[in-house]
Amino acid sequence: MRFGIVTFPGSNSDIDAYQAVVDGIGEEAVMLWHKAHDLEGADVVVLPGGFAYGDYLRAGAIARFSPIMREVCAFADRGGRVLAICNGFQIACEAGLLPGALVRNAGLMFLGESIRVRVASTETAFTNAYAPGQILRLPIAHGDGRYVADPCVIELLEGEGRVVMRYVDAAGDATTAGNPNGSTRNIAGIINAAGNVLGLMPHPERAADPLLGAPDGLPMFESLVARVAA
Repeated sequence: MRFGIVTFPGSNSDIDAYQAVVDGIGEEAVMLWHKAHDLEGADVVVLPGGFAYGDYLRAGAIARFSPIMREVCAFADRGGRVLAICNGFQIACEAGLLPGALVRNAGLMFLGESIRVRVASTETAFTNAYAPGQILRLPIAHGDGRYVADPCVIELLEGEGRVVMRYVDAAGDATTAGNPNGSTRNIAGIINAAGNVLGLMPHPERAADPLLGAPDGLPMFESLVARVAA
């Protein structure tokens, strides 16, 4: 199985994603430059974290027009799986692959820390290797991570079970104290209606090596292998 990992000018988690795939789960990965017009046979595309094009205008606004994104959007329209992490989530929202937007953190400060999230759905191609309600420790690194959307969109996401992860406190509850950036309803990750595009702000690829602590992010990549192989 082959993962295609997009590199934009300013990406900084593309190598982490590559290592999570190659070293973490022993699968093949190829780096895809932002000017490319070919996904090189990727079964899964990863839009990594970072600051694509310096996050000028707003996070993801310029990257959305990269040549590679035309291929990614067409791939997603055909049912291809896309994992959009942090800056990738912002890009996916700008490109219309996911609803809503990521705006400045509630505290107007960049956040770089380890947080807790609860797996809200294990029925997806991205989370089937987790247990229902499992609490994960994952790192975040963002200044524009507060998820917002029209109230009708939030209700649709909730009603269709498309909120995949929520920020929680030490007790596993989705409280204000457990919400690092002020995201609406503690939303940390969502999936599209077709179930093939996942966006999340925490970094699973940076929690995929036992030497760096509990590898809570690794099952996300294992989930994709299991579902695509099936």
